Amino acid sequence: MLLLPSFYFGSVEHYWLLAKHPQALIDTGEHYVRQSYRTRTTIIGPNGVHDLSAQIIHGHGAKLPMREVRLSRAETWPQQHLHAIRSAYGKSPWFIHYVDEIEQVLMKRHERLIDLNRDTLRLGMKWLGLSTEVLTSEAFVEDVSEMIDLRTSFHPKKPLPSHVEQVPPYTQVFADRHGFKPRMSVIDLVCNQGPAAAEALRAPY
Repeated sequence: MLLLPSFYFGSVEHYWLLAKHPQALIDTGEHYVRQSYRTRTTIIGPNGVHDLSAQIIHGHGAKLPMREVRLSRAETWPQQHLHAIRSAYGKSPWFIHYVDEIEQVLMKRHERLIDLNRDTLRLGMKWLGLSTEVLTSEAFVEDVSEMIDLRTSFHPKKPLPSHVEQVPPYTQVFADRHGFKPRMSVIDLVCNQGPAAAEALRAPY
């Protein structure tokens, strides 16, 4: 079984993993980690790669379990994320088919980070037609003897761990300017590939 942290929309490689495994467990009892997939997804627009980070209420340095991390409403970051996604993919071939669902999730007033992440995960799995059973643990998972534990190794600033393969190149809107950019958000994959996105996860190098 896969053991993963909660993640915001998730990279293409997150869904490659989910497509390869029948079960996954999301640990919401682990401590929040800054600058990770827990709050970050990456898109590519006319000016290149751009990170979108959900804003949280910081606990003055206290280590909080993920299930207790709350989203900040002091800023208009959901609107900013939606604007960035529109700018990046407005001219992509399949954007019109996904934008309403993206907007609905971003504009919903989630209180907790894990609730937002859960809804973005459901969207990604729906878009890709994945039937992986995704379970949640509210307590920190200590016994990982029969699990592939990717809570610390699968990180946007680290090389892909050995259990994760980079998804093969697929068509991206701004590839003529920036070349193919790997490890982008699932939003990038579906806006560029549409119904063929699921096949892109299985394509060989």
